[in-house]
Amino acid sequence: MADLPAPPTPTLTAIYASYEARQGDGFRDHLGASIIGKSCARALWYDFRWVTPSHHSGRLLRLFETGQLEEDRMVRNLRATGATVLEVDPDTGRQFRVEAHGGHFGGSLDGVALGLLEAPKTWHVLEFKTHSAKSFADLIAKGVVLSKPQHAAQMQIYMHLTGITRALYVAVCKDTDELHVERIEADPAMAERLLEKAGRVIFAQHPPARISEDPAWFECRFCDHHAACHEGDGAAVNCRSCLHATPIEGGWHCARHVQMLAPPEQRAACGKHLFIPDLVPGEVVDAGEDIVTYRMADGSSWSNDARITEAAPC
Repeated sequence: MADLPAPPTPTLTAIYASYEARQGDGFRDHLGASIIGKSCARALWYDFRWVTPSHHSGRLLRLFETGQLEEDRMVRNLRATGATVLEVDPDTGRQFRVEAHGGHFGGSLDGVALGLLEAPKTWHVLEFKTHSAKSFADLIAKGVVLSKPQHAAQMQIYMHLTGITRALYVAVCKDTDELHVERIEADPAMAERLLEKAGRVIFAQHPPARISEDPAWFECRFCDHHAACHEGDGAAVNCRSCLHATPIEGGWHCARHVQMLAPPEQRAACGKHLFIPDLVPGEVVDAGEDIVTYRMADGSSWSNDARITEAAPC
């Protein structure tokens, strides 16, 4: 009989629990340049509309932190070659940030660099990533554009919105500590297509089409929104999942209360919350100012009553 694995110690459990306690809901205030390269527009809409909270294990959260800690080391590595690396904007003292679509789309750069040995007089956007051995091998074989299209899209957005024409992609294999360095040239046409895509997602009143109607499709199986998209699970209750809220220039507006909504208010929602009908797995059969009634797939009736806010039924 095989030996049973040793149970986790109380210390290990407590370490992971401390990460989980700090993770929050995972919702971003904006649609990020780091994910605009996703192939499924509906998944992006769900991200932006805060449909599915993000809950990761403590082990995985610690792995994410390892990637963040590696960035400082990569900066030191580049400076050791004689390059000038700026991690923060001298004008603000904070990370270089780009925005579009009224502040609803954007991201923060890992940094910019001048004096790289490949092109000493050219400023480069910097993008740092960590990879597993399998992912790193694929990156080496195909290059970042083919192997990691989301990373390539992210760099194109950063170059386009900063006016910088080159990007330096620095990747490290977490298993071997091997580095991969690759320069990317700006593609204005691609960047414009990505910006248009972001705009369509942000201002869409209804979720775009799924990338596949097959819930077993590989991109669907590993999507954070699989349950909400394919199984009819309820969306999270917040202002962005409410039919009264609309993204406008500079923020979110609530038509029910006729006011702008700050991010903390968006997360809290209010007693007048009504789900966007597309997020409820049923057909609208009646509606009033504070109530929407649905006929569900099993023939039952469910009323989304603003006086009793709860998750949409499965």
